[in-house]
Amino acid sequence: MLGTFDRICATGGGAFDCYLVTPEPEKPVAAIVLASAIHGVDTDMLAITDALAACGSIVAVPDLFWRSIAGPLPRNDPRAARRAQPRLERIRTGEDDMTDTLRHLRTLPHFNGRAVVMGFCYGGPYAILGPKRLGFAAGICCHGSQMPDYLHELDGVREQLCLMWGDQDNHAPAGVLDAYRDLAARMENLDVHVFPGVQHGYMMRGSPSFDRAAHDFSMKRAGDILQSLGSAVP
Repeated sequence: MLGTFDRICATGGGAFDCYLVTPEPEKPVAAIVLASAIHGVDTDMLAITDALAACGSIVAVPDLFWRSIAGPLPRNDPRAARRAQPRLERIRTGEDDMTDTLRHLRTLPHFNGRAVVMGFCYGGPYAILGPKRLGFAAGICCHGSQMPDYLHELDGVREQLCLMWGDQDNHAPAGVLDAYRDLAARMENLDVHVFPGVQHGYMMRGSPSFDRAAHDFSMKRAGDILQSLGSAVP
Protein backbone atom coordinates (compact mmCIF):
# COMPACT_ATOMS: atom_id res chain seq x y z
CA MET A 1 0.00 0.00 0.00
CA LEU A 2 1.54 3.28 -1.11
CA GLY A 3 1.19 6.52 0.79
CA THR A 4 1.14 10.03 -0.65
CA PHE A 5 2.25 13.43 0.60
CA ASP A 6 -0.89 15.56 0.69
CA ARG A 7 -0.96 19.33 1.23
CA ILE A 8 -3.23 20.43 4.07
CA CYS A 9 -4.42 24.02 4.39
CA ALA A 10 -3.41 25.41 7.77
CA THR A 11 -5.52 27.47 10.12
CA GLY A 12 -4.26 31.04 9.83
CA GLY A 13 -2.83 30.58 6.35
CA GLY A 14 -0.24 28.50 4.58
CA ALA A 15 -0.16 24.76 4.03
CA PHE A 16 1.86 21.80 5.25
CA ASP A 17 2.80 18.35 4.01
CA CYS A 18 1.18 15.27 5.49
CA TYR A 19 2.10 11.69 4.66
CA LEU A 20 -1.18 9.85 4.25
CA VAL A 21 -2.01 6.21 3.63
CA THR A 22 -5.65 5.46 2.84
CA PRO A 23 -6.80 1.85 2.38
CA GLU A 24 -10.09 1.10 0.72
CA PRO A 25 -11.91 -1.16 3.18
CA GLU A 26 -15.38 -2.56 2.75
CA LYS A 27 -16.69 -0.26 5.47
CA PRO A 28 -15.42 2.98 7.05
CA VAL A 29 -12.57 2.60 9.54
CA ALA A 30 -10.88 4.61 12.25
CA ALA A 31 -7.75 6.64 11.59
CA ILE A 32 -4.54 7.29 13.49
CA VAL A 33 -2.54 10.52 13.32
CA LEU A 34 1.12 10.26 14.28
CA ALA A 35 2.88 13.18 15.99
CA SER A 36 6.55 12.78 15.21
CA ALA A 37 9.77 13.26 17.15
CA ILE A 38 11.98 16.28 16.43
CA HIS A 39 13.46 14.47 13.41
CA GLY A 40 10.14 14.86 11.61
CA VAL A 41 8.53 12.54 9.09
CA ASP A 42 11.65 10.46 8.52
CA THR A 43 12.12 6.83 7.49
CA ASP A 44 11.39 5.63 11.04
CA MET A 45 8.05 7.41 11.05
CA LEU A 46 7.21 6.15 7.57
CA ALA A 47 7.93 2.56 8.66
CA ILE A 48 5.52 2.89 11.60
CA THR A 49 2.94 4.52 9.34
CA ASP A 50 3.11 1.81 6.72
CA ALA A 51 2.93 -0.97 9.32
CA LEU A 52 -0.24 0.48 10.85
CA ALA A 53 -1.78 1.10 7.43
CA ALA A 54 -1.06 -2.48 6.35
CA CYS A 55 -3.53 -3.59 9.02
CA GLY A 56 -6.30 -1.59 7.36
CA SER A 57 -6.22 1.76 9.13
CA ILE A 58 -6.06 5.25 7.69
CA VAL A 59 -2.76 6.75 8.88
CA ALA A 60 -1.58 10.36 8.65
CA VAL A 61 1.70 12.01 9.70
CA PRO A 62 1.73 15.82 9.46
CA ASP A 63 4.93 17.84 9.27
CA LEU A 64 4.73 19.69 12.59
CA PHE A 65 7.84 21.75 11.79
CA TRP A 66 6.75 23.34 8.52
CA ARG A 67 6.77 26.84 9.99
CA SER A 68 10.51 26.75 10.68
CA ILE A 69 12.59 24.03 9.00
CA ALA A 70 10.27 21.74 7.08
CA GLY A 71 10.82 18.08 6.36
CA PRO A 72 12.82 15.28 7.99
CA LEU A 73 16.26 15.91 9.46
CA PRO A 74 19.06 13.41 10.23
CA ARG A 75 19.60 12.32 13.81
CA ASN A 76 22.94 14.14 14.00
CA ASP A 77 21.55 17.43 12.65
CA PRO A 78 21.51 20.07 15.43
CA ARG A 79 18.72 21.93 13.64
CA ALA A 80 16.29 19.19 14.71
CA ALA A 81 16.58 20.14 18.38
CA ARG A 82 16.60 23.86 17.67
CA ARG A 83 13.41 23.84 15.61
CA ALA A 84 11.56 22.25 18.52
CA GLN A 85 12.26 25.22 20.83
CA PRO A 86 10.76 26.91 22.73
CA ARG A 87 9.13 23.53 23.34
CA LEU A 88 5.85 24.47 25.02
CA GLU A 89 5.19 27.23 22.50
CA ARG A 90 5.93 24.96 19.53
CA ILE A 91 3.66 22.23 20.86
CA ARG A 92 0.86 24.70 21.43
CA THR A 93 1.17 26.00 17.86
CA GLY A 94 1.14 22.43 16.56
CA GLU A 95 -2.27 21.84 18.09
CA ASP A 96 -3.72 23.68 15.10
CA ASP A 97 -1.86 21.35 12.73
CA MET A 98 -3.22 18.27 14.48
CA THR A 99 -6.74 19.73 14.31
CA ASP A 100 -6.32 20.61 10.63
CA THR A 101 -5.10 17.07 9.91
CA LEU A 102 -8.17 15.63 11.60
CA ARG A 103 -10.36 17.99 9.59
CA HIS A 104 -8.69 16.76 6.40
CA LEU A 105 -9.37 13.14 7.38
CA ARG A 106 -13.06 13.94 7.69
CA THR A 107 -13.13 14.56 3.94
CA LEU A 108 -12.10 10.95 3.22
CA PRO A 109 -14.96 8.60 2.28
CA HIS A 110 -13.59 5.62 4.25
CA PHE A 111 -13.04 7.47 7.54
CA ASN A 112 -15.56 6.59 10.25
CA GLY A 113 -15.03 9.86 12.12
CA ARG A 114 -13.00 8.48 15.03
CA ALA A 115 -9.25 9.02 15.23
CA VAL A 116 -6.40 8.15 17.57
CA VAL A 117 -3.39 10.39 18.08
CA MET A 118 -0.09 8.56 18.63
CA GLY A 119 2.80 10.74 19.77
CA PHE A 120 6.52 9.97 19.85
CA CYS A 121 9.14 11.87 21.90
CA TYR A 122 8.44 15.54 21.03
CA GLY A 123 4.95 14.52 19.85
CA GLY A 124 4.12 12.66 23.07
CA PRO A 125 2.04 15.44 24.68
CA TYR A 126 -0.46 15.29 21.82
CA ALA A 127 -1.56 11.90 23.17
CA ILE A 128 -3.14 13.88 26.00
CA LEU A 129 -3.95 17.13 24.20
CA GLY A 130 -5.66 15.33 21.30
CA PRO A 131 -8.44 13.77 23.38
CA LYS A 132 -8.44 16.71 25.79
CA ARG A 133 -9.42 19.41 23.29
CA LEU A 134 -8.56 18.60 19.67
CA GLY A 135 -11.35 16.16 18.84
CA PHE A 136 -9.47 12.85 18.98
CA ALA A 137 -11.14 9.74 20.36
CA ALA A 138 -8.06 8.22 22.05
CA GLY A 139 -4.37 8.91 22.69
CA ILE A 140 -1.17 6.85 22.67
CA CYS A 141 2.26 8.06 23.78
CA CYS A 142 5.55 6.28 23.07
CA HIS A 143 8.62 7.57 24.97
CA GLY A 144 7.11 11.04 25.24
CA SER A 145 9.21 13.96 26.43
CA GLN A 146 8.22 17.16 28.26
CA MET A 147 5.45 15.13 29.88
CA PRO A 148 5.58 16.66 33.41
CA ASP A 149 4.13 19.83 31.89
CA TYR A 150 1.01 17.94 30.78
CA LEU A 151 0.02 16.05 33.92
CA HIS A 152 -2.62 18.68 34.69
CA GLU A 153 -4.16 18.26 31.23
CA LEU A 154 -5.39 14.80 32.21
CA ASP A 155 -8.03 16.40 34.39
CA GLY A 156 -11.40 15.79 32.78
CA VAL A 157 -10.15 13.49 30.01
CA ARG A 158 -12.50 10.52 29.63
CA GLU A 159 -11.16 9.01 26.38
CA GLN A 160 -8.85 5.99 26.37
CA LEU A 161 -5.17 6.84 26.92
CA CYS A 162 -2.12 4.58 26.77
CA LEU A 163 1.30 5.98 27.75
CA MET A 164 4.50 3.94 27.38
CA TRP A 165 8.13 4.46 28.34
CA GLY A 166 11.26 2.47 29.11
CA ASP A 167 12.55 2.66 32.65
CA GLN A 168 15.93 3.83 31.28
CA ASP A 169 14.41 6.76 29.37
CA ASN A 170 16.55 9.84 30.06
CA HIS A 171 13.61 12.08 29.12
CA ALA A 172 11.30 10.45 31.65
CA PRO A 173 13.05 9.98 35.00
CA ALA A 174 11.59 7.89 37.79
CA GLY A 175 9.63 10.79 39.28
CA VAL A 176 7.80 11.36 35.99
CA LEU A 177 6.97 7.67 35.57
CA ASP A 178 5.74 7.46 39.18
CA ALA A 179 3.50 10.50 38.73
CA TYR A 180 1.81 8.98 35.69
CA ARG A 181 1.54 5.55 37.30
CA ASP A 182 -0.12 7.12 40.33
CA LEU A 183 -2.67 8.76 38.07
CA ALA A 184 -3.26 5.50 36.20
CA ALA A 185 -4.14 3.84 39.50
CA ARG A 186 -6.98 6.36 39.87
CA MET A 187 -8.10 6.73 36.23
CA GLU A 188 -9.84 3.76 34.61
CA ASN A 189 -9.22 5.17 31.12
CA LEU A 190 -5.44 5.58 31.57
CA ASP A 191 -2.95 2.75 31.01
CA VAL A 192 0.75 3.27 31.74
CA HIS A 193 3.35 0.70 30.69
CA VAL A 194 7.02 0.90 31.68
CA PHE A 195 9.43 -1.49 29.96
CA PRO A 196 12.42 -2.69 32.01
CA GLY A 197 15.83 -1.93 30.55
CA VAL A 198 14.42 0.08 27.61
CA GLN A 199 15.74 3.51 26.66
CA HIS A 200 14.37 6.64 25.01
CA GLY A 201 13.49 6.23 21.33
CA TYR A 202 12.71 2.52 21.48
CA MET A 203 10.19 2.76 18.62
CA MET A 204 12.67 4.07 16.06
CA ARG A 205 14.44 1.45 13.96
CA GLY A 206 17.21 3.89 13.10
CA SER A 207 17.98 4.58 16.75
CA PRO A 208 20.56 2.61 18.79
CA SER A 209 17.83 2.45 21.46
CA PHE A 210 15.41 0.52 19.22
CA ASP A 211 13.85 -2.32 21.16
CA ARG A 212 11.93 -4.93 19.21
CA ALA A 213 9.80 -6.27 22.08
CA ALA A 214 8.75 -2.81 23.30
CA HIS A 215 8.09 -1.69 19.72
CA ASP A 216 5.90 -4.70 19.00
CA PHE A 217 3.96 -4.30 22.26
CA SER A 218 3.31 -0.64 21.45
CA MET A 219 2.11 -1.46 17.94
CA LYS A 220 -0.18 -4.13 19.38
CA ARG A 221 -1.70 -1.62 21.79
CA ALA A 222 -2.24 0.82 18.92
CA GLY A 223 -3.99 -1.92 16.96
CA ASP A 224 -6.19 -2.83 19.92
CA ILE A 225 -7.28 0.77 20.40
CA LEU A 226 -7.97 1.23 16.71
CA GLN A 227 -10.07 -1.93 16.72
CA SER A 228 -12.09 -0.60 19.65
CA LEU A 229 -12.88 2.47 17.55
CA GLY A 230 -14.15 0.45 14.63
CA SER A 231 -10.99 -0.05 12.57
CA ALA A 232 -10.34 -2.90 10.19
CA VAL A 233 -7.39 -4.07 12.34
CA PRO A 234 -8.00 -7.77 13.13
